[in-house]
Amino acid sequence: MTSTGIRLHAPAPGWSITADVVVVGSGVAGLTAALRCEAAGLNTVVVTKARLDDGSTRWAQGGIAAALGEGDTPEQHLDDTLVAGVGLCDEEAVRILVTEGPDAVRRLIETGAHFDESAEGRLALTREGGHHRRRIAHAGGDATGAEISRALVEAVNEAMPEATGARRLRTIENALVLDLLTDADGRTAGVTLHVMGEGQHDGVGAVHAPAVVLATGGMGQVFSATTNPSVSTGDGVALALRAGAEVSDLEFVQFHPTVLFLGADAEGQQPLVSEAVRGEGAHLVDAQGVRFMVGQHELAELAPRDIVAKGITRRMEEQDATHMFLDARHFGAEMWEHRFPTILAACRAHGIDPVHEPVPVAPAAHYASGGVRTDAHGRTTVPGLYACGEVACTGVHGANRLASNSLLEGLVYAERIAADIVANHAVNGLPAPVPAPVAHPEKPAHPLLAPESRFTIQRIMTRGAGVLRSEESLATAADALQRLHTDARGALDENGKTAEPGVDTWEATNLLCVARVLVAAARLREETRGCHWREDHAERDDTRWRRHIVVRLNPDRTLAVHTTDTADFPPTRQHQQRLQEQ
Repeated sequence: MTSTGIRLHAPAPGWSITADVVVVGSGVAGLTAALRCEAAGLNTVVVTKARLDDGSTRWAQGGIAAALGEGDTPEQHLDDTLVAGVGLCDEEAVRILVTEGPDAVRRLIETGAHFDESAEGRLALTREGGHHRRRIAHAGGDATGAEISRALVEAVNEAMPEATGARRLRTIENALVLDLLTDADGRTAGVTLHVMGEGQHDGVGAVHAPAVVLATGGMGQVFSATTNPSVSTGDGVALALRAGAEVSDLEFVQFHPTVLFLGADAEGQQPLVSEAVRGEGAHLVDAQGVRFMVGQHELAELAPRDIVAKGITRRMEEQDATHMFLDARHFGAEMWEHRFPTILAACRAHGIDPVHEPVPVAPAAHYASGGVRTDAHGRTTVPGLYACGEVACTGVHGANRLASNSLLEGLVYAERIAADIVANHAVNGLPAPVPAPVAHPEKPAHPLLAPESRFTIQRIMTRGAGVLRSEESLATAADALQRLHTDARGALDENGKTAEPGVDTWEATNLLCVARVLVAAARLREETRGCHWREDHAERDDTRWRRHIVVRLNPDRTLAVHTTDTADFPPTRQHQQRLQEQ
């Protein structure tokens, strides 16, 4: 695999440490991978952009899906997942998810996660959109992610006692990962990162390791309104692209149908109103109280998220409205307080009392079904680089993620990644290669964007590549994004100037990178499928488009785009090499 040679403009690393594996991210995927590697005796470093307990996982309200209930089976879970994925799921990837999922959840419980139980002491399973069974395990009513995060962070803290000099698990908090390091053969050799003024290290440094696990979460901040935290700026996908890895399915961004509507001008992270509220019987209504989802799908409000998001958006257009309403007044105060305390508090904080009035809602960017392309063991097309969780594209989600499959995917594939890293270490010993120091060029090879470009990118993407898309809107977005890059490139070429290196400029540059790929893929896919909705190509086209769009970044920052032959992913290159060697 040939690297692009593109790196973010940054100071040369001023410090370095070595490890067997570095995990980037502290959600369910990252911490699970780290704990499994540490338990196998590998020296493991966890890098996280904020605090250890600030991963995206803790924002998950609904729960984690697995066939744990009486009468439920992995096969039924598989069927529901394939339906939601609209013909683009990799069936083998889904089979791995649903088959290994129940035991993975049980191991999570053994780690210390406490899920809500019924009066009989069994898991209190609920139902969400697209599921034909009650198979969603939840905690604290609507605080599942927070409980999973708590349990995993506690396990990590127990695995790294401060009094132990030879501890195998270390963490670096408040650190933005910059780029992948490679050795002379193009194999992963660690990462560069910038620690934001806190902790043992400061400034730009490096972690040298033969295995890197990307678990950096999503890229929701590429849009103006999102459920994602402010740190979700697509850093992992952008890093992988610069390293020469393939990404896939980036056009399939899931817009959560029911996000608390805070006004037409609201930007940034906005409160989620979990699918579980509809799972417990809440109704979607317009301003006149009409249940407009009835008759649009057999499951009405519990249809897959793309169907519900489209239904809401259509109704908004028909009535020239900025939002719809979620009516759960019939729950009563007791149910709201015990089943959905987090959502109740968020609503009341914004002056809305769902016990007595319908909740204003509208779709917002929620989850990236695509990401860095991997195989069944989380291996990317760059040797030694792995990806899991939202940053990855395993083939599980296809064109639309089934509700509550995300936490399960992070859990299952993190365990598979750790098993692969441990097996390689046992066979090869995998000494950590330390590459030559990164030369600090006199002038940057590639431009950084000014911090204010972040808001420009978000508005471009919301207008041109949101829930409603067309050739016209996507072409306008592509031209605007290209102008941002061309202007920055021109300033650099003419006078050697670019934005100063820093967290804001690196994030804006990453956002532009992933936005360009997303728009290119959405423009190419001339059909409507799952959460990709083309107004000018309103029908699904299995003949031409029941396949994946795969993108790489060329050294000149142009995009190399191709499509797969089928809905199944081909093996990653390193996997092919391994098969040839056996």
